[in-house]
Amino acid sequence: MRKLVLIIFLSVPLLHVSQSLSHYSDISILTIGPGDNLNDAFGHSAIRVKDYVMNYDIVFDYGRYDFNTPNFYLKFAKGQLDYQLGASYFDDFFDIYLRQGRSIDSQTLDLTQEEKQHVFTYLLVNNLPENRSYRYDFFYDNCANKLPYVLEDALGDSITYFEPEKFQIKTFRDLIYECLDKNSWGSFGIDLALGSVIDKPTSLEDQLFLPQYVHNYFENAQLDGGRILVKKSETLLEAKPSVISTTFFSPFLVISFVSLLLVLMTLFDWRRQNRFKWLDIILFLTTGSIGVIVLLLWFATDHSATAFNYNFLWAFAPNLFLVAAISKNKLTSGVIGYLKFLLLLLALMGLHTLTQVQVFTWALLPFCTALAFRYVYLLRMNRKV
Repeated sequence: MRKLVLIIFLSVPLLHVSQSLSHYSDISILTIGPGDNLNDAFGHSAIRVKDYVMNYDIVFDYGRYDFNTPNFYLKFAKGQLDYQLGASYFDDFFDIYLRQGRSIDSQTLDLTQEEKQHVFTYLLVNNLPENRSYRYDFFYDNCANKLPYVLEDALGDSITYFEPEKFQIKTFRDLIYECLDKNSWGSFGIDLALGSVIDKPTSLEDQLFLPQYVHNYFENAQLDGGRILVKKSETLLEAKPSVISTTFFSPFLVISFVSLLLVLMTLFDWRRQNRFKWLDIILFLTTGSIGVIVLLLWFATDHSATAFNYNFLWAFAPNLFLVAAISKNKLTSGVIGYLKFLLLLLALMGLHTLTQVQVFTWALLPFCTALAFRYVYLLRMNRKV
């Protein structure tokens, strides 16, 4: 029902809106707090244009998409889905987040009448059907960091951001962890899908992909000439108290259980000097399939954040081609060499972790340990066959 309401709300056209603002108008930045779902966990940003004389109150926000787009899911997966700027009435916008129990903070900008008009005209033109679509990028072109671009394009001035007193050098992954529990399935999926490119240090401008950072940096930002950007900050809607819920079947617990089972079955094989061939078939099918997904996200999509993903060191796609060979009683010399190579890849994964080339989800530690244990057993067992 909530999704239906959202779709209806997002489709409302702007009616009876004058393109000229009166002197009794304000433009403000709205920062929406995080929600309960993964796609809401990072918050949202929007621009509000209110004119007391003309009696309208409009919210413009980026990051919307049209479910009726041909091949919607394929384009989404390939990173080729165009997102859109949209507009809605503030009361409808407010009601959506009231229902969701999410906060709304407002920052009224200290703009001249001419600057307000420039921003409003820019948004109206940008919201025309032929202009509103753009290629979305989670880190570099999303709902939050679009807003500084709008102000700079509309005003012809660049915004200067001042480094906070307690500024810390953070990576994109660090910033994601601020919004997600590291031991959640959402965080696990992100760590699995996104590559080492998100482990580089970010600049002040890079951090503006998160709405809360846009809000924080706007507070002390200045326009050219030293003019303070924000003249008034207020909370329009308080968030409902969040209920702390813990998922018993967390990634670390589930993967640890699977890893323990793998180790126990390997020890049982060792004791009886045999092996469960179906277990090795499942391992090679699983790691190979995940590896294919990792490589497809890296090479077959336009997602910038999925490149250089070293999860392929444990989820090695060519494992799929070894399923038949690993199912035989006697492993060939080629398979033996391949197993040694897989152990080398796991060692490289450990080196990448120590050198911070890529931060892997810590839920993988027990599985990779168990995987190495299984590979070593296969090598030792084959010597005795």
